[in-house]
Amino acid sequence: MKRGFTLIEVLVATAVFSIMAALAYGGLNSIARTRGDLAKQESDFAALMRAVGSLNRDLNSAVVRPVRGAAGQVLPALIGASDHIELTRLGFANPQAEPRSNLQRVFYELDGSKFERGRYAVLDRAANRTPQVDDLKVKAEDIRLRYLDAASGQWLDAWPPPQSDPAVLPRAVQWRLRTPQYGEIDGTVELVSAWPARAAG
Repeated sequence: MKRGFTLIEVLVATAVFSIMAALAYGGLNSIARTRGDLAKQESDFAALMRAVGSLNRDLNSAVVRPVRGAAGQVLPALIGASDHIELTRLGFANPQAEPRSNLQRVFYELDGSKFERGRYAVLDRAANRTPQVDDLKVKAEDIRLRYLDAASGQWLDAWPPPQSDPAVLPRAVQWRLRTPQYGEIDGTVELVSAWPARAAG
């Protein structure tokens, strides 16, 4: 005579299956969370590298070209504070061959915890010109900038020095960015002393 499963056996088998299913789900859920966290960290690190690369490229491309401000005043080729920098850079892409300069005015600053890069459409701006500001997707707690004065050999917290030529660039710029994820990241960029005249047209 064939014998089937008793109710107790069915209940025990169901309980064991439920426990195994719960353990399997917990493991898969943990793997999914870990993969999500790793993807977020990878994305954040890539954004940080892009932001740092952009800052270094702009500093490497700095040129001696003062500009006119909204009120018609002369602004130095590079204006720097300990937490903000604005400069004229060479290499403004012009794929449409438009009748404009290949120079661009850009700046970097912190807005709260957002690290931002701004750019002006024209060098000598009118009163109604506002910059386009891009969020570099980097959460930062602080930024510190210093400027090496070639004349004195000293690092300064602001540029240009008092009573100096607005067309003079610092010998180098040192930056330090503090982030909650990666701590402090720093770099020093030596500026090009002079571009060929045809390059800064």
